Amino acid sequence: MRYGLPILGLTALLFSILWPEQAKPPAGTEVKTPSPALYESAIRPLPATLPHHPERAALGERLFLDKRLSRDNSIACDDCHRLTHAGTDGLTMSVGVGGAMEKRNTPSVFNAALNVLQFWDGRARDLRQQAEMPILDKNEMGSTWPQVLDKLKADERYRDDFLKLYPDGLTRENVLDALVEFERTLITPDAPFDRYLRGETGALTPQAERGWKLFQDRGCIACHQGINIGGNLLQRIGVMQEPLNGLGADPGRFAVTGAEADRHVFKVPGLRNVARTGPWFHDGSARTLEDAVQFMGRAQLGIELSPEEVRALTAFMHSLTGQWRGKPL
Repeated sequence: MRYGLPILGLTALLFSILWPEQAKPPAGTEVKTPSPALYESAIRPLPATLPHHPERAALGERLFLDKRLSRDNSIACDDCHRLTHAGTDGLTMSVGVGGAMEKRNTPSVFNAALNVLQFWDGRARDLRQQAEMPILDKNEMGSTWPQVLDKLKADERYRDDFLKLYPDGLTRENVLDALVEFERTLITPDAPFDRYLRGETGALTPQAERGWKLFQDRGCIACHQGINIGGNLLQRIGVMQEPLNGLGADPGRFAVTGAEADRHVFKVPGLRNVARTGPWFHDGSARTLEDAVQFMGRAQLGIELSPEEVRALTAFMHSLTGQWRGKPL
C-alpha cells in the first residue's frame, strides 16, 4: 500500500508512531499477508443514509440541478453527475462550458461522501472542496462566486430559503454547505451484495458468489476495500505492467504534488454501482466492464484472468448495484 492508507490502518499507524518498538515484530518473526477473512470484515453493508440536514439537503438538490451555477447558465452539476445515470454521464470525457473537453472521465457522485479524498487525483480533501472546484474550473462550469451569488440572490425563493436555513443567508459557504448536505444523501444501499453481507441466503447468484471469492483470493480486495469497496487509498496504475491504452499519458497525482513517486498515481475508485458507470478508468478507455477487469488483472495483479474468472468477477460487480430513494440505479 505504498501510496495509500486504508481507514482501518489508522489505529495501527498511530500505535507504530507512539510505541514503535512494541509495534515491531520480534526479529525473525514471519510476517504474513492478512487473510481474505480480515479484509472481508472491513467490507460491510451500506447504511440507509448518512446523517444530514433534510431541509438543507433539499436546498442543495435544487442547486445541484441549477444551471445558474455555471458561467453561461448552460451546465448544472447534474449534467456531468446525472442522478438518473448512476451519478455519471456515460461519456468518455465530459463537456464543460463553451464545449470545453474535460481531461478525465467523470466519477460517480453516488457514495462519494464515503471516499477519503475526491477526484481521480485526490486533490480535494472533502466534499466541500469537491463541490467548489467544478464551479470555478474554466473547463467545467467556468464561473466565479460573485457571478453565482448575484444570480442566486436575484431569485426570491433562494433568498428566502437561505435566510430560513442559515442565519447569514445566501453566501458562498452556505451554498457549498447545502450542496454537501445533498451529496450526503446520495448513498445507495440494499445492493444484492449488501443483502448477502447481512446474511440473506441466495442474494448472490452462484456466479457472483464465486466472483466475490475470486475478488478476495486474487487480491483485488487489497486496494478495493472498505465500505465503498475502494475510495480510501491511492495507487499507481500499472503496478505489475506499464499502463496500456494510453493510460500512462496522465501524470495523475504528480500534477497535484510534483512528487515523482506520485506519477501515474490515482485514487482507487469505489466499486459501488460500477456496472452502471462506464466507460471505465480515468480516461474512459475501457468500453466494457469485462475489458476493465481483464486489464486490472494484468496491470495491477500481474495475472491473466481466464474468461470464466472475468465472467465471475463481473457478475460480482453487478451485485454491487444499489438503490437510491427506493429505486435501483
